[in-house]
Amino acid sequence: MLRVTEIFRSIQGESTHSGRPCAFVRLTGCPMRCTWCDSEYTFTGGASLSVEDVMRQVRAYGCQLVEVTGGEPLAQREAFELIRRLCDEGFEVLIETGGYVSTEGVDERARVILDVKCPASGESGRNHWPNLERLRADRDEVKFVVADRADWEFAREIIERYDLQRRALAVLVSPVWGMTNLKELADLVSSSGLNVRMQLQLHKYIWGPEERGV
Repeated sequence: MLRVTEIFRSIQGESTHSGRPCAFVRLTGCPMRCTWCDSEYTFTGGASLSVEDVMRQVRAYGCQLVEVTGGEPLAQREAFELIRRLCDEGFEVLIETGGYVSTEGVDERARVILDVKCPASGESGRNHWPNLERLRADRDEVKFVVADRADWEFAREIIERYDLQRRALAVLVSPVWGMTNLKELADLVSSSGLNVRMQLQLHKYIWGPEERGV
């Protein structure tokens, strides 16, 4: 059984898939406590559903793109079976993972979006660095949520140390909602000489930061 906070259809708000219709499976629970977390409601509660129950709901939405997210989806071992089933049925599967849990064992057909925690999150010491070495340049993306200039400098160091411009399909730099100076971050990104992409959380601009299930 899986512990599930919500299953819904919306548009993808982040990554290189931003704007695409997408079905989301948001699992319950997370071992991390980032200071800026925008999904604390996933830490507890949720409903117990079988993998087949989840598959039935996802099929009903008619979206080719499916994201398994959380919380931290990979903290539930049953999530690996769900990912495999989604891939078996021909869905294009995205895995939004916080980087603390190993991605080893994730179905190779799925696309990993790996969130590397920067210092302002309070969780940078818990990054599982071997995950970066498993990134695949033809499909996986890596994301840095940046609150301030110190986070940006940390991200730059990790991008260069792990050769992420070559190792990943895309390197994403995402501001913390309501905290990051967007113009300053845009200047830092544009002048960096790095092949990275600044992204905004599109869904929050459409529905607001507090709305769930969008």
